[in-house]
Amino acid sequence: MDGKVALVTGGSRGIGFAIAQTLARRGAQVIVTGRDPAHGEEALSTLRALNPNAAFEAGEAGDHAAMSAIVERVVQRCGGLDVLVSAGAAGPFGPKPFAEMSAEQIESSFNARLLPRIFPVHAALPALRARGAGSVIMVTTDAARHPTPGEAVIGAVGAAILLMTKALAREFSRWNIRVNSVALTLTTDTPGWDRIFSKPGFENRLFSKALERFPQGRAPSAAEVAEVAAFLASDAASQVNGQTVSVNGGLSFGGW
Repeated sequence: MDGKVALVTGGSRGIGFAIAQTLARRGAQVIVTGRDPAHGEEALSTLRALNPNAAFEAGEAGDHAAMSAIVERVVQRCGGLDVLVSAGAAGPFGPKPFAEMSAEQIESSFNARLLPRIFPVHAALPALRARGAGSVIMVTTDAARHPTPGEAVIGAVGAAILLMTKALAREFSRWNIRVNSVALTLTTDTPGWDRIFSKPGFENRLFSKALERFPQGRAPSAAEVAEVAAFLASDAASQVNGQTVSVNGGLSFGGW
């Protein structure tokens, strides 16, 4: 990844931060975004030890104008953009039975999970096209392939990302831009992990059962997910396009 410029949305914490670290270790100049400047500065203390040119841009991934402005600043600072990783964008709440959701909760969940994932792609496309090649990685959920009770809306949003991965890969291939996704299940070393198991309730019971079913005896770590994302972003994956790779420790096999 030497010489590559990578923008990682939601890169100040969680999976996005793990991916940003892996890209920086491999030589990429990484710019991470997030809503909280405090988290951004904390992330930079780690990232700049790996690559002194790392930077943070405060902004909301679900705000298209904000993302467009961030991309413009990245291009001005770095001379271009080679890789976009669209991560972050946690929903307002976790799994919940559909019958128990209000109309407002359904709408807010779709908006909070879907738009922040695809707006960065749309905003970054002109910069990637100007480079003459590029790679887009979107982070989604394995609930798109194997939904469990309480994940009807979460899985529906994930399925939309799976389909867009294929469709955008076809559209962007004319510009030599690859589009792939990484689908997650339970992942350790993330803020969501603490939230899930910190208090009793539906989500805790749901994922406690899932933890017992991992064939390898444990859930994947954020670092293991990041290795897959970094491979897809790299030139080593030049013939991988339109694919969604599940990093789920074998919890579920197959899919579409």
